[in-house]
Amino acid sequence: MHLQELTLSNFKNYDNQVLQLSTKLNCFVGENGMGKTNLLDAIHYLCMCKSHFSLPDRQVVRHGEDFFRIEGYLERGEKREQVVCKYAPKIKKVMERNKVTYKRLADHIGLFPMIMITPDDTLLITEGSENRRQFVDVLLVQLDANYLNHLMVYNKVLQQRNAFLKSFKHPLDINFELLEIYNQQLLIPANYIYQERQKIIAKLKPIFQTYYKIISGDKEQVDLSYHSQLSEQKLERLFAESQEKDTWLQRTTKGIHKDDLKLLINDYPVKKFASQGQLKSYLLALKLAQYELLRQESDVAPLVLLDDIFDKLDKKRVQQLLELLLERDFGQIFITDTHENRIAKIVTGLGTDFKQFHVSNGMASEMVRL
Repeated sequence: MHLQELTLSNFKNYDNQVLQLSTKLNCFVGENGMGKTNLLDAIHYLCMCKSHFSLPDRQVVRHGEDFFRIEGYLERGEKREQVVCKYAPKIKKVMERNKVTYKRLADHIGLFPMIMITPDDTLLITEGSENRRQFVDVLLVQLDANYLNHLMVYNKVLQQRNAFLKSFKHPLDINFELLEIYNQQLLIPANYIYQERQKIIAKLKPIFQTYYKIISGDKEQVDLSYHSQLSEQKLERLFAESQEKDTWLQRTTKGIHKDDLKLLINDYPVKKFASQGQLKSYLLALKLAQYELLRQESDVAPLVLLDDIFDKLDKKRVQQLLELLLERDFGQIFITDTHENRIAKIVTGLGTDFKQFHVSNGMASEMVRL
């Protein structure tokens, strides 16, 4: 699968922009703040129906305008498909595929798989469990429509349960029969999510360890494991045990929304004991494993979006990483970089088809290779 053409209208700092893209490697170069990352985020919209950076749609509309529109032509197998995302503040966001509007945005997710790596992804390792659950969920929703449906139901009922708990001034005033109804509504989606997370991490782990070994030169041993309260007891029992605590704290303290990943390097927590280089290698291996598993399970080569990942890497490491991406056939790749000639010099030596675009003040211009 690859993106042939990308058209932006009033998207972030872009007025009108049309790009004809390479089927292999596309480099967006220029100074910070010029709009390189915005191009990647536009592609993320076409695949996932939303911004990678969790921005509300109204904040994506170009300043002074009243709508945005993203259009892409993607080749999937032998079929050329048009995908359009458009939004206006007073109109619901619309996703179209081949001029047919989706009734539910969720029905689009997974048809055009992708991974995106940004500098902020270090939060996956350094911050709380929500970031790690999101990493697993982004993988699963692109592989399993039922997973996305169950996740949406669970989150909605969880929000309702928490609002219900907060609606009482004193725990003794709570209607426990109604609370039990919320509990029952959470059981089926929670069990499905738990089982699928468990299975996908079991598949991801060996792929991740292989990529880390390649990236690090087999210098350290790494591990990855999934931890859930449902591994110890059924959710019904967990709710029963936490009922008093939930009523006093006015929130749901047990469930799959507390799941986490345990990330280790040489049997120690990565967060506390990894160097900056090890942390970057660990994160990159996780993301590349995410890509590989998406490709294996969907039979489609996902798009790879890499935002400023070469920052603070020396020339040798940059070359090793590019060679890994290109030689192992990672499909179509999009990279942003502040160094105008760095990627071009390396890629030219590898004989790979690529296009390079200079980005300045919301304008991307293809650079002519001599």
